[in-house]
Amino acid sequence: MLASFGVGAAAASLAACSPASSAASTASAASRRFGPLPLSGQQTKLVLLGTSGGPPYWPGSERQGISSALVVGDRYYVIDAGHGVMHQARKAELGTKFETDMEGPLDALAGIFLTHLHSDHVVDLNNILSEGLYNGLQSVDRIPIWGPGNRGQVPELFGPGLPPEPVSPGNPTPGTKEMTDLIVQAFATDFNDRLFDNRKPRPEELWEAHDVPVPARYMKDPNTDPCPEMDPFTFFEDDYVKVSATLVNHAPVFPALGYRFDTDAGSVVFSGDTGKTPNIISLAKNADVLVHEVIDKSWPESLFPEPRDEAQEGLYQHLIQAHTVIEDVGPIAQEAGVETLVLSHLVPGNRPDEVWEACGEGFDGRLIIGHDLDVIGIGS
Repeated sequence: MLASFGVGAAAASLAACSPASSAASTASAASRRFGPLPLSGQQTKLVLLGTSGGPPYWPGSERQGISSALVVGDRYYVIDAGHGVMHQARKAELGTKFETDMEGPLDALAGIFLTHLHSDHVVDLNNILSEGLYNGLQSVDRIPIWGPGNRGQVPELFGPGLPPEPVSPGNPTPGTKEMTDLIVQAFATDFNDRLFDNRKPRPEELWEAHDVPVPARYMKDPNTDPCPEMDPFTFFEDDYVKVSATLVNHAPVFPALGYRFDTDAGSVVFSGDTGKTPNIISLAKNADVLVHEVIDKSWPESLFPEPRDEAQEGLYQHLIQAHTVIEDVGPIAQEAGVETLVLSHLVPGNRPDEVWEACGEGFDGRLIIGHDLDVIGIGS
């Protein structure tokens, strides 16, 4: 079951909510400042496939790994591929053949966009690629896969001591295109079995991976300036969406990207993993929806309780600066002038909604605390 909400002109009145949002969610609707709404036939909608943040499988939480889908007409685009994407896409009834064995839900997949290459954002990319042929992935049009390029150098060692030998020293920081090629190499036995025994298409007939072309002037030194202030740039456009990107502050990860999708119905922005940065405000300016990550800093405080030594303080600051704390999220959305703020990539993923309600402080728009399989209609 899906919980459905409306954004835009159709959101002026309140109606009944799908049961999937749970009694607790419905009871707190007033304080979250959104009304549960039907989709009203909207053809453009945001589907939260997974809303958990980070690699932990949080105790007591059923949230799946971070991933969203933007549905535009008869196709959809996936943003990040955390654990559970394939199952969630079927549960969300994406595509046109989600009820047919081996023909959905990937029959309408039109693109994959990765914000950065941490495992919790890419771990199920392989599942989409290697099992896609048996879940609707077609060779009619190659699916574009976009994400950050090669970092160029390993991060500096955090804390004192001698740096370790890097993993895969010949290519320690592959970008999206290289990573995708390496997935094919790693699963060549499977791909060749499908090719020779099942007469399935070759991988390169199904998708094409690309590194997002961040302008060179912003790529100078990932260790000292991983998020220079910049204007968003457009790198992808088809008949349904125009996609722009900016660097975000998830140091030492580089490049880490936020994305903006502009459609005829409205605009949706995904922050990716980031600390507070003016780049997100520029990217999200006057957007209909901003999907933003958040961290409850009481969690790192519990990991590193005071008094902290220098190393512990460094680790604590590292966590809260590479993510956005609760008190900063609302003001970011307010300054950007967005209509609706949707919280996703919740760290930790097992906090009750009441904790996240504080993200609405300093924000005059609608706040939606994201849950897996929520559906948010875009436009009137």
